[in-house]
Amino acid sequence: MDNAGLTEDSPKANPTAMRRIIPADMVERGRCPFDPPPGLRERRGQGAVQPLRLLNGARAWLVTGFEEARTVLSDPRFSADRVRHREATSLQPHEVAEFEAGTLPPGPAVESREDGFFVFMDPPEHTRIRRLLTGQFTVRRMRALEDRVTEIAAEHIEAMKAAGTEADLVPAFALPLPSLVICELLGVDYADRAEFQERTAIGLNANATAEERAVASAELYAFIQRLVADKRANPADDLLSGLVHDADPPLTDAQLVDVALVLLGAGHETTANMLGLSAFALLQHPDQLAALCSDPDLIDNAVEELLRYLSIIQLGVSRVTTEPVTLGGADIPAGATVVIATPEVNRDPQQWPDADRLDVKRPRTPHLAFGHGVHQCLGQQLARIEMQVGLRELITRLPNLRLTVPAEQVPLRDEMLIFGVHALPVAWS
Repeated sequence: MDNAGLTEDSPKANPTAMRRIIPADMVERGRCPFDPPPGLRERRGQGAVQPLRLLNGARAWLVTGFEEARTVLSDPRFSADRVRHREATSLQPHEVAEFEAGTLPPGPAVESREDGFFVFMDPPEHTRIRRLLTGQFTVRRMRALEDRVTEIAAEHIEAMKAAGTEADLVPAFALPLPSLVICELLGVDYADRAEFQERTAIGLNANATAEERAVASAELYAFIQRLVADKRANPADDLLSGLVHDADPPLTDAQLVDVALVLLGAGHETTANMLGLSAFALLQHPDQLAALCSDPDLIDNAVEELLRYLSIIQLGVSRVTTEPVTLGGADIPAGATVVIATPEVNRDPQQWPDADRLDVKRPRTPHLAFGHGVHQCLGQQLARIEMQVGLRELITRLPNLRLTVPAEQVPLRDEMLIFGVHALPVAWS
């Protein structure tokens, strides 16, 4: 549940706010919605690690090489702790000069982290919460969820068919599937799921106002607080109950709420957008769709290739150097912000031949769609299940699936750091 993040590194801050720090040509897709943004493609051949000037005037370092990105995500000299370390992306323009001169006060001297945002922690604080979560993502629980994913996918497709031969695949399928699965995982009561989905849908809606999103966010936080209290009083066989009752030493209610919110962000928004964009990509590559239709056993391979090819986490994975580092031939000072350009990293020609081509038969090789190192997506097995089942059910249950609008009219999530489509109007026979 990390990059396709489906990763742990999905930003907890308002993604539209962070989006304004990044040059537009680095995040807005060009003529092909599946290729990296033009600003990234133009930097090809200029080094695996390059200086990047942010819109607030601060300098960061952009990583486009696969091996260099793996180093950033696994080397402890690159910190994920956004409490103790100031990031260039968080600076106000008037702070930049002091920051680069080394005279701006550093982050607070925190003795220990009391929050639960483990994605923005380093070991050993990260290790403790991560270990607790790993113990909850059991093989038994994942197998049980696979059956429910299949049921949920089938139910939504049959509902689409019962309503006619056309639908918008995003609200009818791509959004509710991971939303209902995360409900199963966290133990949200069936009666409360409408409220849960409504709050999360507003948070995902780019057309909602900032005030609407703030209200929905506060209501979602209160919803999770009530859910934690209920699991404390009435434990069940779900992940949140396990965290409430099995953690030693126990997590506070505030930490439990934070952890649940991270799981929601990493496991819902990323998977929902990956499902919608993957369907769009297959419809625009009819030869690849035909290969899948003729050989459904290719679905696992196709999911890995789509994760690599689409790379929906754009420029949201970042680290801060804790000491001077030489990486990819670049000398990076201590305290520098390093940003991973995942779409370019997963198209590195040193790693994949003909990397800009979608090929569902491509031999499986490691990619960074789920991150790497200690922060690698702990829910990647579930994310893969959702994509494998979701795409398989679409292909087998909706024959002659096709777009009902020209591809250039499909609205893209260019304004968000997690890329996808806002809508995908389709028809079937």
